[in-house]
Amino acid sequence: MFFPTRRLAVILVFLLSGACLADFWPAVANFWAVCAAFGSGLVLLDAWKGWQPADLGVQRHVRHSLSVSGKTKVELELTNNDRRSLTIQCKDRWPQVFVAETVPALILHQGQKVIVTYSLEPQQRGEYSVPGIDTLIDSPFGLWRKRRHFSCLDKVRVFPNFRELGRYSLLATHHQLSQMGIRKLVRRGQGNEFHQLREYRVGDSLQQIDWKATSRYRKPISKEYQDERDQQIVFVLDCGRRMRHKEQGRSHFDYALNSILLLAHVAIRQGDSVGLFAFGRQTTWYPPQKREDAVRSLLLAMYDLYTTADSADYRKATSDLLSRQHRRALMVVVTNSRAEEHDDVHAMVRQLRRQHLVVVADLYEKELDKCLVHPVFSLQDALRLQALVQYKNTRKLLKLQLQQLGCHALDVTPDRLPPALVNTYLEIKSAGAL
Repeated sequence: MFFPTRRLAVILVFLLSGACLADFWPAVANFWAVCAAFGSGLVLLDAWKGWQPADLGVQRHVRHSLSVSGKTKVELELTNNDRRSLTIQCKDRWPQVFVAETVPALILHQGQKVIVTYSLEPQQRGEYSVPGIDTLIDSPFGLWRKRRHFSCLDKVRVFPNFRELGRYSLLATHHQLSQMGIRKLVRRGQGNEFHQLREYRVGDSLQQIDWKATSRYRKPISKEYQDERDQQIVFVLDCGRRMRHKEQGRSHFDYALNSILLLAHVAIRQGDSVGLFAFGRQTTWYPPQKREDAVRSLLLAMYDLYTTADSADYRKATSDLLSRQHRRALMVVVTNSRAEEHDDVHAMVRQLRRQHLVVVADLYEKELDKCLVHPVFSLQDALRLQALVQYKNTRKLLKLQLQQLGCHALDVTPDRLPPALVNTYLEIKSAGAL
């Protein structure tokens, strides 16, 4: 595309003003004719030179694995192989879910190579293609501007934001897990799986003493146990429309993904295997695996998961899950339910509980807590408060019913979900309930 610039518009206005002035003042007609001829020739010459394709090299350097709401740097390498200096404006063709910083205009002299850096922030998970880079190149005198597209195909994958995962690892290294609300359970020799023999310590129970080893070494020897390992954790993730609700710029679904990644990281370090079952319009099944890169594999399995406009079908999800997972496992269900779905959630837990241990994390909007303490000034405020109280009571009733079935029920806001899941998992491991 080839179009005039503001500079050309100024020249045309000047020539038109001179033409009007020549009509009323014939003495300047000859001068105007010379200016018009010179200006027209300059415009045509500049148009001819500007139309010629400039010898410009364009390359993009970007990481191919990004995280939601995480800023990254993108480099554009521009090389001027033309015989003249070039005035260039560049714009990358990123999809709308990316927030890209504007690249300022720059002048490249003959043979010059420049690397331009700008920030990029993805707003949604998934896999995206970037077809190329659009440029605006000014003609030598700046009267015309030519738009040119440079094909520079790149594919990037946007993963859930794992900053919380990195923060957990850092805190775990410095033994400061309490900063995330994760309680560290201090126990000694009270697990279910034999670990080692050691000398008797004050406080050990008589059941821990190994009498054969004691008689052999002629001093008290105790057995030390550890939490059972090689157990299976299956995350059951609701991809229905309730999980679309956003708080602080992030959906409940994204909060759930980050929490799952955090707990998966903890479980892998505990020697357990992790799997994923996502249910919605489509079903995603990632069998439990135990290996060093299990968290990375889980990331690859869930980075392109999306919520749908459909309601969650808990009964169908239960039958599909039971047909896939036969070994006893810890089922961690993350959902956002309403009163009309509580019977289905109850039925789901009742069926899963026959073979598995179940944890249900039922999310609710943080704004509800703020509305409950909001002053009542009108009838409308009172009615809203009454509706919220009734809604909270139905959730408390569901939680009580699930606990009576032997389920670990969590009624939490999305921001409190990560430590709540980790603490529940550690308590289950500590009690040897799985």
